[in-house]
Amino acid sequence: MDVNLREYLQQNYNQLTWKERIQIAVDIIYALDDIHGENAIHRDLHSGNILHSPRSYNFFISDLGFCGPADKPLKSIYGNLPYIAPEVIAGKQATKASDIYSFAMLMWEISSGQPPFLNCKHDCDLILNIINGIRPRIVSGTPLEYESLMKQCWDANPLKRPGSRTLYNKLKEINSYYQKKSNEPTQLEINKNFETNKTSSFKTNYASSRSSTSKVHQFGFFPEPKNATEEEQEAFYSKSYDEFQIPDNIDDFNNLSNWKNNSTSKMSSIEANSKDAQNDNKIETMQQQIKNINLEDENEIHNNPNLHSEEQDESEIPDSI
Repeated sequence: MDVNLREYLQQNYNQLTWKERIQIAVDIIYALDDIHGENAIHRDLHSGNILHSPRSYNFFISDLGFCGPADKPLKSIYGNLPYIAPEVIAGKQATKASDIYSFAMLMWEISSGQPPFLNCKHDCDLILNIINGIRPRIVSGTPLEYESLMKQCWDANPLKRPGSRTLYNKLKEINSYYQKKSNEPTQLEINKNFETNKTSSFKTNYASSRSSTSKVHQFGFFPEPKNATEEEQEAFYSKSYDEFQIPDNIDDFNNLSNWKNNSTSKMSSIEANSKDAQNDNKIETMQQQIKNINLEDENEIHNNPNLHSEEQDESEIPDSI
């Protein structure tokens, strides 16, 4: 029976070597390159729709994002918040580059064994952090070449992210090197030799968290996405989330903490509501009033659900390389 990547990592992370983890990334980028080769965009890439076939021992992509809930509003986005590219959150259309951002989050999840931003509420604070360049902390022991590719893929500027074919070729090179290595330690052995920190430790309780599903989101206007400095990243991770609990239902976004950023934009208020939608989907509505910014009507760019042709719906993803 096929299991998704999130479940697979939960069950096997401590037994995986980097050789095996890189092979997982190669499988995924191969499948994504096949989608992009058909001039299609996935739009909802996360570890819940990456499936592992025990028969072929390969990973493949399911649930292409051409469709969402039947009642999805025209100007909304269907996805899993930590995997949604910052420019899409800011109101731009999903592109192949936004799929690459999602792939970067998958690369990090493969390296860490847990979903990105696991200990953060899926609220306005997380949205603003993503917009302002906060990314998951690099796991100790991550190969430098793998880390470099991952950082390129989650760059705030979509034009600086590599294409799927370039990624596939580079990951194949890294994979070839690691396949030649023998006696590579598993993650469990690595954890025994080094002090396990918050980032590298594997949490077995994440499968039931809110990070496992996609939802319908309706965002307001946000500042232009940017990359965070190392100091800003460290300031974010210096906060303690030890006692943070992720509730089963996060419906109230009215209690928002104050947010300060270095941009000239100042948000006077952010109001958010969530409404029950069909198929147990919740529509998160966020309205934002921004002072001191002259926003032109022409800057309003929304997702077009009719972006793809019917022929693209018929594209198939091979189960193996």
